[in-house]
Amino acid sequence: MNINDIDKSKMYDVIVVGGGPAGLTSAIYLARAKYRVLVLEKENFGGQITITEEVVNYPGVLQTSGAELTETMRVQAENFGAEFMSAEVKSLNVEGDIKTVSTSRGDLYAYGIVFATGAHPRMIGFKGEAEFKGRGVAYCATCDGEFFTGKEVFVVGGGFAAAEESVFLTKFAKHVTVLVRKDDFSCAASVSDKTKNHEKITVITNVNVEEVSGDDNGVNYIRYKNSKTGEVTEYKSDENFGVFVFAGYEPETELLDGIAELDRGYVVTDRNQKTSVDGLYAAGDVCIKNLRQVVTAVADGAIAATELEKYVAKLHEKTGFSPAVKEAKEPEKTADAGNAPAAKDASGLFNDKMLAQLNAVFDRMESKVILKLYLDNSEKAEELENYMNAIGNLTDKIVVEKTGETTDYMPCVKVYRENGQYTGLAFHGVPGGHEFTSFILGLYNASGSGQSIDDSVKTRIENVKEPIDMKVLVSLSCTMCPDLVVAAQKMATLNDNITTEVFDVMNYEELKNKYNVQSVPCLVINDSEISFGKKNIEQLVDLLAEKTGSI
Repeated sequence: MNINDIDKSKMYDVIVVGGGPAGLTSAIYLARAKYRVLVLEKENFGGQITITEEVVNYPGVLQTSGAELTETMRVQAENFGAEFMSAEVKSLNVEGDIKTVSTSRGDLYAYGIVFATGAHPRMIGFKGEAEFKGRGVAYCATCDGEFFTGKEVFVVGGGFAAAEESVFLTKFAKHVTVLVRKDDFSCAASVSDKTKNHEKITVITNVNVEEVSGDDNGVNYIRYKNSKTGEVTEYKSDENFGVFVFAGYEPETELLDGIAELDRGYVVTDRNQKTSVDGLYAAGDVCIKNLRQVVTAVADGAIAATELEKYVAKLHEKTGFSPAVKEAKEPEKTADAGNAPAAKDASGLFNDKMLAQLNAVFDRMESKVILKLYLDNSEKAEELENYMNAIGNLTDKIVVEKTGETTDYMPCVKVYRENGQYTGLAFHGVPGGHEFTSFILGLYNASGSGQSIDDSVKTRIENVKEPIDMKVLVSLSCTMCPDLVVAAQKMATLNDNITTEVFDVMNYEELKNKYNVQSVPCLVINDSEISFGKKNIEQLVDLLAEKTGSI
């Protein structure tokens, strides 16, 4: 491919596929070296580490959360001039000097690629695992632990995640039984000893889970076998219980199948993170390595980036073309440093960093939106009113109104356009925690054109002729829920036949029981079809097409 045969505005020095620690580090190094770099992420920037509540082993940082650590990395990269796009990569063409990255938002081009897609939780494959996924079998303690408050919980796995999450689950569970396949945990004793010595945890070693089963209420039976003695243990309960699987991760390398050398699904690289293809580097959990931690991911990303700097410089000279680099910006200063954000927050709910991010969204809103509050006499209603008023006081783009009317499942905030038309967006409860950002993005999408999506997906949504009602049941602590919420809300803003109501399910016991919710996010389509798990907008459209036939 010749440089003159492509749209140069879509040409980058390096495209980073994956927005976790490895990808973000590559972006920091490349952008700081004045190369045009784009980070593509199909889900949420930050990667798997965002679900880790406490990070205490990252050098130089005494204690933080995974989400906070990676958000700092993202801001660093952005400050140096890195660009970001939410899109799913469909395929790669890595032949020649100019690589093509085909995405859900069109084709993009680059001299080099950093492949840093990470990994997803591994399913073990025991009988009943797939059938009861979301109905008692879970993979995220932070997201789903609360559903098993006062109940028995089994944890399957013997690594760091199993040990750490077992302790976390004791906040909710009556008792936790950890089923370890080997003689002992494979993680450091400093972590596993907390699990072994916890009064609410029992650890059983040398066992393999053979089956789980249950009924409409969830899992109530588990069977596991001792690999040394052959003894089979069956546990059956009159009430449902949880089975949390932490059995490692599978690399997200399907895009490289047939392109680069793989070993059992992991990318084969040299010591400089180069794959078997010139210009294609890999970093992070997709690579063959002994230790998969944030610290090794960022090291991979830095090494890959510095090698690509030299590789790309040669192609600049060879092709005679250097992509225009986005200008770096000064790092945001705190208000104490004399750079207070434009909006003033008298409520004390939002820190300077949040205010700066909110101002950026408010500036892009094309018209006003009206937040109508449906309140009862509960403390949650008072909290919702205060929260919405605090947001409304930050900008004239948001008008808050108390209706005095009632609606199902209060307290509730519904979003209307400036002309009084209902957008189809509603939140029942208080949109805090991880749902704060998705709520603000919902307002942005309702105010005008909002976030851009692939034209073909947009057309499919706009052509919906039959009503589609979506209820998204979430937990405010769930890091996987916002992706589905944002996708469903975006659909509602594009078509008046679509409504999206979001529920903080912990406040609505009747809904939790009605739909037997034991995992979030839980999507209820037209009050009948139920689906669990995070989805981007393209996946959601495909699911709705399958379930309703309307798309």
